[in-house]
Amino acid sequence: MSKNNLPGSFRDPNGFLFFKNHTLLRQVNLLYKENYNFLMNSGLYKTLTDKNLLIPHEETTIDTQENGDVFKIIKPEVITFISYPYEWCFGQLKQAALLTLEIQKEALNHGMSLKDASAYNVQYYKGNAVFIDTLSFEIYKEGSPWVAYKQFCQHFLAPLALIVYKDIQLNQLSKVYLDGIPLDLAVKLLPKKAWLSISLFTHIYMHSKSQKYYENKTPDKKSLHIGKTSLYALIDNLESFINKLSLKASATQWGDYYNNNNYTDSSIEQKKQIVAEYLDKINPKNLWDIGGNTGMFGRIASDRGIDTVSFDIDPAAIEKSYNECIQKKETNILPLIMDFTNPSSCIGWAGEERMSLFKRGPADTILALAIIHHLAISNNVPLNDIADLLSKNCNSLIIEFVPKSDSQVKKLLESREDIFPNYTKEGFEKAFSVYFNIETFCSIENSQRTLYLLRKK
Repeated sequence: MSKNNLPGSFRDPNGFLFFKNHTLLRQVNLLYKENYNFLMNSGLYKTLTDKNLLIPHEETTIDTQENGDVFKIIKPEVITFISYPYEWCFGQLKQAALLTLEIQKEALNHGMSLKDASAYNVQYYKGNAVFIDTLSFEIYKEGSPWVAYKQFCQHFLAPLALIVYKDIQLNQLSKVYLDGIPLDLAVKLLPKKAWLSISLFTHIYMHSKSQKYYENKTPDKKSLHIGKTSLYALIDNLESFINKLSLKASATQWGDYYNNNNYTDSSIEQKKQIVAEYLDKINPKNLWDIGGNTGMFGRIASDRGIDTVSFDIDPAAIEKSYNECIQKKETNILPLIMDFTNPSSCIGWAGEERMSLFKRGPADTILALAIIHHLAISNNVPLNDIADLLSKNCNSLIIEFVPKSDSQVKKLLESREDIFPNYTKEGFEKAFSVYFNIETFCSIENSQRTLYLLRKK
């Protein structure tokens, strides 16, 4: 694999993504020539891009003498921040699943079919899910089954069912099973009430049994034959079932944070005003909101047209934030599930296939409100280490210091020994001054908290 090739695209024999002169390009191999021409000439590409279902691209000309297998070089529109399915909330995974099914139906309408239904072929861009793999389409052959059916069930249906019927946190299994949650494992984990759904029983339970039955057998061609009408029925059934899936009200630790904290309404409004003033002063190109909860303060940035990614450990908080994105048709903020003490790491083949959070950075600005006490006290991370890590991932930092006199910190210290003598305002400023210049700070009324604007040295 060339050092300029993107590690996540090496599996496809039809082509790959690579960088040249800092420009993202995709090579289309000669092997994919017939399918690519059909995609472009059948009207499918135009239909999908017109509906904003598929990322658009331009054909380009570059020197390709070093690779004789090339048919085309295309330049796709660039996604501002790459995210992964194990970082999505339920609603995001559901939208990605429905997008994939809609694309499969459009493909069949135009004489093609998806050969891949990987969740990694979907990204969130300008507020919506979009399919990014132009090479996932193949010419449909009459009577052929949907070859990506198993992959769809493993990448979408199984994790969605586990979230709804078992636990909201189980999408994290996708981090362990990068090729999708095995259906036999889903069968073991799902409760008995799940099997009351005929669709779930068919697509997961019976599908799993079928996989087991044919594990060491070759199915006859007759059993593999499926007409186009049956394919449409399969897609419609999956679509109908997934559309009906919904989360029950889930009481998690931070999902209702803003209704259960020590801020007065006036304090929150003052805090918003300070954040707005700091943002106007530094005018960042993009921002990471870490510990962003439901995105209240991250939206101060996104409302200014700043590309914002809002991270929080709580899936219920991210679900609320995502639903707000949908309701308000927000295009500049992306809520994602992330534990900043254990952020997404480089995983997959050779430890490179999926990028770590920090490889997807740095951000121009990091917004870190009401989080430092959780990092320093709940997780025993020294202030110097926090400052060091943040300085490596941003140019400027808006951060809130929450002292021991704050009721939230007192709660953290109720059940443990106070072993944090340096966790003071002075200790904070000393630790962060090693890496940042303190440009300004402001106390928040009716609280002991202080909001800082720092710039990296």
